[in-house]
Amino acid sequence: MQTASTNICERMGRSQELKEFKRGTMIGCHLCNKSIRELSLLLNIPWSNFRGNIPKWKQLGTTATQPRSGRPRKMTEWGQHMLERTVCRSHQLPAESIAKDLQTFCDLQISTTTVRRELHGMGFHGRAAASKPYITKYSAKSQMQWCKARCHWTLEQWRHVLWNHASLSGKSDGQV
Repeated sequence: MQTASTNICERMGRSQELKEFKRGTMIGCHLCNKSIRELSLLLNIPWSNFRGNIPKWKQLGTTATQPRSGRPRKMTEWGQHMLERTVCRSHQLPAESIAKDLQTFCDLQISTTTVRRELHGMGFHGRAAASKPYITKYSAKSQMQWCKARCHWTLEQWRHVLWNHASLSGKSDGQV
């Protein structure tokens, strides 16, 4: 049979971090003026977690995990500037080509994945170009004439028009 203390918090492994609820439970129990040893036994949490989280809560007023330093960024501001210039100059280059250019000309040893991540951070995203119909001056002029000839039509007259994909993309002769 399980006790009430094991229902609240299960035994945690060495590499796991406490969930927000468990840290809040620790602080709540601490406010009941119990010793760290009693709380550790009650909640099944190692006492070392209490020694780290309670002072942090007293100092910061929160039990949330604070940001960590992490690995230093590979790209410097200058490298980002060069990357942006390269992309703006020729915006259809693949990431592999951009990475090679930066390695060759700017002496930056970065991977294709880093190039993609930095470009996403700058707001550049790879997209397939939209297919757009080619409109010549003649077709634009004929479309404008068609529209001007029918700008005074009533709603009843427009109801008799049959629209299809070809007429919407400018491929029809404009006959009604």
